[in-house]
Amino acid sequence: MADSKQIGGWRISVDTGGTFTDVVVADDAGRFTIGKALSTPDRIFNGLSAALANAAGSLGLGLAEVLGRSGILIYGTTRATNAIVTGNIAKTAFLTTAGFPDVLVLREGGKFNPHDFSTPYPAPYLPRRHTFEITERIDSRGRVLLPLDEAAARATLHTLRKRRFEAIAVSLLWSIANPVHEQRLGALIEEALPGLPYTLGHALNPILREYRRASSTAIDASIKPLMQVHLRDLQADLREAGYRGEILVSTTMGGCLDVDSVIPRPIHTVRSGPAMAPVAGRRYAALEEQQESVLVVDTGGTTFDVSLIRDGRISIAQDTWLGGQFTGHMLGIPAVDARSVGAGGGSIAWLDPAGLLRVGPRSAGAKPGPACYRLGGRLPTVTDAALVLGYIDPDYFLGGRMRLDVAAARAAIEAVGAPLGLSVEAAAYSIFAVSNETMINAIKDITVSEGIDPGEAAIVAGGGAAGFGILPIARELRCRRVIVPRTASVLSACGMQFSDIQLECSASVPTRSTNFDRARVNAALTGIDVQLDAFAARLAARGFGERRTAYRVDAHYAAQVWDIGVELPAPRFAQDAEVAALIEAFHANHRRIFSVEDPASPIEFLNWTGRVSVSLPQQAAARLVPEGPPTGAVGTRRALFDEHEPRDAAVYRGDRIRVGDEIAGPAIVEEATTTLVLPPGTRARLMPTGSYLVEIDF
Repeated sequence: MADSKQIGGWRISVDTGGTFTDVVVADDAGRFTIGKALSTPDRIFNGLSAALANAAGSLGLGLAEVLGRSGILIYGTTRATNAIVTGNIAKTAFLTTAGFPDVLVLREGGKFNPHDFSTPYPAPYLPRRHTFEITERIDSRGRVLLPLDEAAARATLHTLRKRRFEAIAVSLLWSIANPVHEQRLGALIEEALPGLPYTLGHALNPILREYRRASSTAIDASIKPLMQVHLRDLQADLREAGYRGEILVSTTMGGCLDVDSVIPRPIHTVRSGPAMAPVAGRRYAALEEQQESVLVVDTGGTTFDVSLIRDGRISIAQDTWLGGQFTGHMLGIPAVDARSVGAGGGSIAWLDPAGLLRVGPRSAGAKPGPACYRLGGRLPTVTDAALVLGYIDPDYFLGGRMRLDVAAARAAIEAVGAPLGLSVEAAAYSIFAVSNETMINAIKDITVSEGIDPGEAAIVAGGGAAGFGILPIARELRCRRVIVPRTASVLSACGMQFSDIQLECSASVPTRSTNFDRARVNAALTGIDVQLDAFAARLAARGFGERRTAYRVDAHYAAQVWDIGVELPAPRFAQDAEVAALIEAFHANHRRIFSVEDPASPIEFLNWTGRVSVSLPQQAAARLVPEGPPTGAVGTRRALFDEHEPRDAAVYRGDRIRVGDEIAGPAIVEEATTTLVLPPGTRARLMPTGSYLVEIDF
């Protein structure tokens, strides 16, 4: 197997969000250089190249020189997620077995309270009129009960051509037991509609649960036209700019894949941005010897994302909903468990019909952006509030590259403050308080509801807006320690630097603990290994090296509905001892999650998954050393830390702080791409790892 050091040179990671495009360039010594620019949705490479040029300028190089020195570029984007949330997807046909046209309509129930008739039943992901029934039937054992009616299928495809459908999702009943009919439909699609994107459910997500497989198939097909063009354009633009290295894409599992593997399966880019923040958070927490419970928060321009790390492991969700549970749409594939709420730096403050102040979920985005950006925005945002409260120096935003308009921010906030009888400052503080409360509730959702005391966890705070309000949030949650990396504004892009290339393959083999079918399970695991080995071999041929393989199964007690994941004690079940170990592992997981177990009940094992992780070459983290005497504050600024009077806060510039310096609040630490606000009763110390370790007094 090729040594991973063959993939040499610098490494670039890119995270394109709704407001900013973030770039991190890692050199041979592991030093990170940050670049930022406003995102350009019309042509993503424009924002990417601007951010990369910004980083290159900090290195004293040109854009072409940085690209020429780099061997790996990892790209993450919110484009797929935004397309799904806004409904900006391709016109997609859903082909399913005759007699089962309402799989996407009925989903897994539509709301928590089925007798609440004031709440309308949610619409399906694809309109019901875009569903077409295919005459065929296979049973749960894979036996063909009714052959595929090819003449009728051809007629359906002719209808799709006439109605100008742009993509096709195919999810037939029990295709996971025998895919012959789905495979034949794929051949007919290529024959009748050459070039039209399509997705076959058994090939994308071969799991037992019809709705989840159908939903993931529909989502994947619906974003294929958009994402395939997007990724191919990105490839072409990078090559034209002179980049010759590997292009990887971040995925929803917290890893990355080569771009050629993602293009056929773009569903893996959905929610891939939030998935990378905990990868970075785990690394930064470990550097500060925080190994138990860690909360990773990422406050961007549009959303606030929170994820949980326990004992060094990132929490993975099997049930990932895009939107509200039951009312949204099921992603259908495992994903990093990151809870998102519409509360970021660009979140808009508004008054509801009852006259109450609300913040988010609507965001001003990159254009027109907050009012203070002077790009045409008129509505008040959290960033405008931070400017009015004195947290931001209008002449030092993005290290001085962008001047903010204080008067525009005050005018925007006055529009919501005046009807409430509040001064501009009081309205700005109220915007922060409401926004922080939304974030606190999101943190409680992922901790308290899971039986975890947030006060016992450390917080790693990232995102360009994280430093504004994270310490009041931590105080409310009784968290004593907060880690704010100097690279906080590009947390997700940093996570890509620490990620592995990962691929998962699955097979559905239902079996029970009381009658465990070792032969069928082992055969399925062997089939999974064939796919994983081929993928790893392809990467090895390109210079990527060390690999690790792990296996898990989704299981539940008989008569239960929801599954939990269990890691396999061995790659094969050669003896009954391995089966017994798996059964005990399930009981232990169930006890940990639900505080109860039922050893007398049989266990149903359903979906078997193998994951191969291929390590990217990693440099040792560059550590800072003290340089010169402490320089102290560069001045003071009046800032509002509570609902009372403004106070004088000492202002520090990040490039003038040395390792070990301790800063006591009230103070404001200004880095080039983020700001850390220290209220009274807090103190921060710059660590050799390049993070600020903040402690809070109670």
